[in-house]
Amino acid sequence: MYSAPDELRRVVAIVRTRLAAGPASRAIRQIAAELDRYVPVQIETMQQSAGRLSVRPRFNAMLLALFAAIGLALSACGLYGVLGFLVAQRTREIGVRMALGATPRAIVALVLANAGRWLAVGMACGLVLSVGLSLALKSLLYGIPAYDPPSWALAAAALAATAMGAAWQPALRAVRTGPLEALRHE
Repeated sequence: MYSAPDELRRVVAIVRTRLAAGPASRAIRQIAAELDRYVPVQIETMQQSAGRLSVRPRFNAMLLALFAAIGLALSACGLYGVLGFLVAQRTREIGVRMALGATPRAIVALVLANAGRWLAVGMACGLVLSVGLSLALKSLLYGIPAYDPPSWALAAAALAATAMGAAWQPALRAVRTGPLEALRHE
């Protein structure tokens, strides 16, 4: 027991037994009641105690994952908007290409290649910034290496899949635009 105000004064006992949780808790309560029947007794298993201690880190991890998912969704919306705008700006060029015999596959490849170039530049900048940021945050990381290439590769793959998914719809819209309609666009 330690010196503290009455509401904080408590005794903790850790008991290891071969009994099941129910019979063990009854025996412990009986022993505590024999000593002083007014002493409150709180009994929990080691699993319950460990589970209670891990609630906050799990919540923080879930919240961080939620914010990451929201960020990924916002980046997909932004990419979709920018690529849609870029395709709309190039409608005449796409119409000329289609009038000269470009296949729908070539038009889709053109739009996706343009998106891929922007994606590569963004990923290169992001990789450089993440290396610098991991050095700055190294002291805050416990049990996690500052450089984690598998995590970076997974994040890059998720971003690439999101970007290509966001670029797919504007690419299909460019293909659906007929050459005459595209040439009359402006």
